[in-house]
Amino acid sequence: MTGHLTLSTPEDSTNCTAKMTAIDTVKTTGHINPMPRPSIRDHLVASALEALHGQGFNGSAVQDITDAAGVPKGSFYNYFESKEALALEVIDRYGEEVRALTGVLSDESLSPVERLRRYFALVATKFAARNYERGCLIGNFSNELADQSRLIRDRLSSNFAAWSRPIETCIRDGQKAGEISRDMDARVLADFLLNSLEGAILRMKVEKDGSPLDHFMTLVFSRVLA
Repeated sequence: MTGHLTLSTPEDSTNCTAKMTAIDTVKTTGHINPMPRPSIRDHLVASALEALHGQGFNGSAVQDITDAAGVPKGSFYNYFESKEALALEVIDRYGEEVRALTGVLSDESLSPVERLRRYFALVATKFAARNYERGCLIGNFSNELADQSRLIRDRLSSNFAAWSRPIETCIRDGQKAGEISRDMDARVLADFLLNSLEGAILRMKVEKDGSPLDHFMTLVFSRVLA
């Protein structure tokens, strides 16, 4: 019995511990890739976008937003000085979503007028998918808050300008190609189309159908850009 019993030495224990530590290190650092989790701030912005788009700025309390985000109300002010400050970020987040649809306007495999037609059709489809409810948050805030907050008014203005730019660029391409008349400045024409679209969206909310957007498309492509 004593000839077959092997006693471990302190050195053996040290080596074993080192090996286990190395294995643990490989397991935790080499093979586990945790998915990034949205921050509390992101949760608040996303929840606020839903609440403010559906109920309006004045119809949504901070408590409504924090409840939707699953965040204690007291934590809100760790991330935003006020509901107004949060609204500024909501406007930018919504503006990014709006501009994500404008990629088709730079698709050079299509004629400029066809790019515009497809872009506005995409916008109409987006609202149809929501049963013509809520409308455009940028337009809604313009009606509700432009006279209440200079900060929000300025942010709305900058988002309208950013939204109009790819439309303007596409119109310029159409003018160079001879598809669109040069009688009207491209920037003025782009602003007119965007303003007309917002009016159609507002009427769409009232009628709860797509006819105002259909009329917009018909007039734009049979008269304005013909």
